[in-house]
Amino acid sequence: MTIIREERLTPEEYVDFLKRTDLSSQYPRERFEERIGRLLARASVSLAARDENGTLVGALLGLTDFAYWLFVTDLGVDRAYERQGIGTALMKKALETAGGERDIAVYLVANENAVPFYEKLGMERADDVMKYWRGEWTDFTVE
Repeated sequence: MTIIREERLTPEEYVDFLKRTDLSSQYPRERFEERIGRLLARASVSLAARDENGTLVGALLGLTDFAYWLFVTDLGVDRAYERQGIGTALMKKALETAGGERDIAVYLVANENAVPFYEKLGMERADDVMKYWRGEWTDFTVE
């Protein structure tokens, strides 16, 4: 049985979790430790899915105004726990936490391999998203 609740994760636990998910290569190398700590401390939605032993098996981080928008920055499930409904439950809880599906529009940047999952949730590709980025981005994988 998996329990999902609002919870602030520590950088150490989250980095360990990233290694067990497909999220491990979504961040740039530049100042990773510093920046991941800021993300975890300041995300307005921070959800953890834990198994019966308390092990982190799923997580969702997002930014919201609690009135109109939720931008999901991270949604991941431990590879050993995939296809058990954890990702779907995390997304449902995040939408509820942010204000409910009648009020909140959800946006995210999806890894191409995850697109079928998001489409199954009823999400559609958006063509109205803009981007501004001037920083460095060196690809790496959290190991």
